[in-house]
Amino acid sequence: MKTTTMPIIGALESSLLIRRHPANPVLDAARVPYPTALVFNAGVAKLGGRYIMVFRNDYGSLEKQIIGPSHTTDLGIAFSDDGIHWTAGPKPVFKLCDEEIIRAYDPRLTVIDGRCYMCFAVDTQHGIRGGIAVTDDFESFDIVSLSTPDLRNMVLFPERIGGNYVRLERPFTVYSRGGVDRFDTWISESPDLIYWGRSGLLLAVEQVPFANDKIGPAAPPVKTNKGWLTTFHAVDIDPARGKNGWEPSWKKRYTAGIMLLDLDNPKKILGMSASPLLVPEADYETDGGFRNDVIFPGGMVLEEDGEVKIYYGAADTVECLATAHVDDLIRLCLEG
Repeated sequence: MKTTTMPIIGALESSLLIRRHPANPVLDAARVPYPTALVFNAGVAKLGGRYIMVFRNDYGSLEKQIIGPSHTTDLGIAFSDDGIHWTAGPKPVFKLCDEEIIRAYDPRLTVIDGRCYMCFAVDTQHGIRGGIAVTDDFESFDIVSLSTPDLRNMVLFPERIGGNYVRLERPFTVYSRGGVDRFDTWISESPDLIYWGRSGLLLAVEQVPFANDKIGPAAPPVKTNKGWLTTFHAVDIDPARGKNGWEPSWKKRYTAGIMLLDLDNPKKILGMSASPLLVPEADYETDGGFRNDVIFPGGMVLEEDGEVKIYYGAADTVECLATAHVDDLIRLCLEG
C-alpha cells in the first residue's frame, strides 16, 4: 500500500476560547523532591475532592540537555487541593522494567465507579503495548491487562456505555499504511477491561485539517449533557523546522484538537473543531525544551461551575494547565 504525502501545514493559532493558566508550568523537575529532568505527559483525575496527577519522569540533566536511558523512566505522583498548586510525592510510584519490558510511560487516569484506572504505554523488546492498571491508594497498582503490540495511546471512558467499557486507542499501523507515520484514532469495547473487541475507526488523520502525520487520543473524555467531550493530539511535520529541541532531529509539531461524541454511541462524532484548540505559542512550549512545539493533553477535569481544566505536557519537558468553559468547547465542536 502506498501512502501519499500530505501537504505541509502552515501557521496555526490557539482558539480564543482557551486560556493558559498564569501559574504555568504547574509542575516541573525543580518541584519534584528527587532527581529528574523531564516531568510531563501526566494523567490527572479528581477523586474525593482532591486532584491527583500521575506524571512521567525522564531522568538526566536539564542543564546539560541530556536524558538517561529509556529503562530509567518511571511515573511520579502529585496531589493538589485546587488543581493549580501541586505537591509531588516523595518517590516514584510506578515502574516496569525487566528482561522483556523496557519502560512504562505516558499515564492517563480515569475514575470508574470510584476506582482510579490508569492507561499507559509499555515499550518492550517486541513492540509497544498498551496497559491498564487500577489503584485504590496510589501506592500500589494492579495491572488489569496488557495489549498485543502495537498500541501506543489508550484512554478509558469514565463509565460503561451499553453495558461495556469503552476506550479510545491509537494503533501503530506503520507497515500497513505505507511504512510511514499515518496513525489514527480507533475505539473499542470490553465487558471486563481485559478482552477488547468490536473495534472501529473513529477519526482518521486525513480528516483533521491541522494534521499531516498522525492523530490519537489525548485526555480521557468527560461527560456533558451534549455528548462526550474529548481532546485528541494532532501532529504535523515540516522539514524546515530543523533540530528544534535537544534531540538531533525534531521536525514535528503537536497540537490539541477537540471533538464531541454521542453519549449513547461514542463511535459517532457529533462535531469537531476544524482548527486546533491549543497550539504551541508560550515560551515553555516553543523554547528550551527536549522537543519544542509539543502540546500533549493527558488530563481533563469538568468542574461543577462549567470550567474545564485541561492538563498538558509542554515541550516534553514540563506539565501545564489551560482552562475553558464547557459550553464554549461544545459550541466550538458543533460549529466546526
